[in-house]
Amino acid sequence: MANLLEEKPEENDYSDLLSHLKKRIQEAQVKAVVSVNKELIFLYWDIGKNILERQIREGWGSKVIDRISSDLTRSFPEMKGFSPRNLKYMRKFAEEYLEREIVQEVLAQLTWYNNITLIEKVGSFPERLWYAQQAIKNGWSRNVLVHQIELNLYRRQGKVIHNFRTTLPAPQSDLARQTLKDPYIFDFLSLGDEAQEREIEKELTKHITQFLLELGAGFSFMGSQYALEVSGRDYYIDLLFYHLSLRCYVIIELKAGDFKPEYAGKLNFYLSAVDSILKHKEDNPSIGIILCKTKDKVVAEYALKDMSKPIGVSEYKIVRSIPEKLKTSLPTIDELERELSKRGKIKKAKKYSHGQLRP
Repeated sequence: MANLLEEKPEENDYSDLLSHLKKRIQEAQVKAVVSVNKELIFLYWDIGKNILERQIREGWGSKVIDRISSDLTRSFPEMKGFSPRNLKYMRKFAEEYLEREIVQEVLAQLTWYNNITLIEKVGSFPERLWYAQQAIKNGWSRNVLVHQIELNLYRRQGKVIHNFRTTLPAPQSDLARQTLKDPYIFDFLSLGDEAQEREIEKELTKHITQFLLELGAGFSFMGSQYALEVSGRDYYIDLLFYHLSLRCYVIIELKAGDFKPEYAGKLNFYLSAVDSILKHKEDNPSIGIILCKTKDKVVAEYALKDMSKPIGVSEYKIVRSIPEKLKTSLPTIDELERELSKRGKIKKAKKYSHGQLRP
């Protein structure tokens, strides 16, 4: 028995054990963080609910929140989050979600900052719930959540014109429809309205991280101007992706003008080639997306009606920030304040410069 205890483990066996233990510890750490977050959300909801009920029942005014903040901060100095502003958020949180079930099933999986963002930026409950579910599913940070809300993802998701119902089996058809959107917003491109396909393609690949974020979760970039040889001749796909959830290749063809019916025929050919050359037997049928500047809905629907391959047609929009040339012609905060002071509109104001508060 003593000899067994003194034996050194094989290096591979030890590495396997150590790897397993590290994985278990990491899993436990994640679960602990998730558990702590859930308890925090429930606590905030319960605090907000109690304040709300007491204010309604006792007729207490808003000043009671300042008093509660002071007393809780004094009683729990090690805990953050009991500021008057945050207590008001708790009250609003409880007011918006009266039933504990919705908090337990969905909202407790989000961070408190994401929950505040949803309350502040999304009005309707169905839309707010949808964004909450997407944030959980895709692991969105607060910045990404704000970005998707500002780009109105809820209204764009699943709006693509397509022929998926006639070209894909039901589960694949529904997932493909939910994956695509219309329009796609390219707010990260420094291009004019008259930019051509190759310019747009070059910029999209240059900003591939932002492009993948706009496409949505699951897209893996395979290449641009992807070459396929058919009967000794090379053909080039604008953008080729593989989608991990759909388990299929996705071809994106860029068109800088109006949608034309012949675009669908060309993409149908590319899809046949990809299915024959690249697709493995375990892959699902490849899907094509035509991204054009504008489209006529009826023309697009007719063009796809009898196509044998699954194709969607969406628009893209290039949303640009204020050009530097124009920015220089805009008045600064200091200039505005001086002008307002001359007119007697303000006596004292805090100043902002590049997002920084100045005394």
